[in-house]
Amino acid sequence: MTAGTSSGTAVVTLPTDTQILITREFGAPRHLVYRAWTTPELVRRWWYAERGEMTAAEIDLRVGGSWRFVMVTPSGVEVAFHGEYREIVPDERLVWTEIYEAVPEAESLQTMTLTERDGRTTMTVLAEHANRSDRDAVIASGMEDGLQDALNLLERVAVSLR
Repeated sequence: MTAGTSSGTAVVTLPTDTQILITREFGAPRHLVYRAWTTPELVRRWWYAERGEMTAAEIDLRVGGSWRFVMVTPSGVEVAFHGEYREIVPDERLVWTEIYEAVPEAESLQTMTLTERDGRTTMTVLAEHANRSDRDAVIASGMEDGLQDALNLLERVAVSLR
């Protein structure tokens, strides 16, 4: 993938050697997108990107609180991520750490911003990695395909909350 290209509805760019920027518009107000992103029973409906079974969606939504999402693929591989919330502005901004448990040394800092216009929400997520090789490993993992599917499901969940 080259900087500025995207295979789906989210646009994925590489602003610096250590960053991944994801931008996606949703046909739902931002409070519903935020709710779908931060409510465990709603996360269970979209995060797995229809690539397995979600086995954990734990969210302690407070600064210093932790989160952990786990899914098991059809081939039996467990995919687990966890982190800590650093900043929370309800319906507007979340900052958290993210650690893929199979590669715990490659922690990233994620900043999500939600803006709303005419009942539609634009979400940006800036993932900041410690170095280029960590960032490139995420890109090479095929993350964008799962991301596109997960965000499509997230939109469906958010719209269903109306």
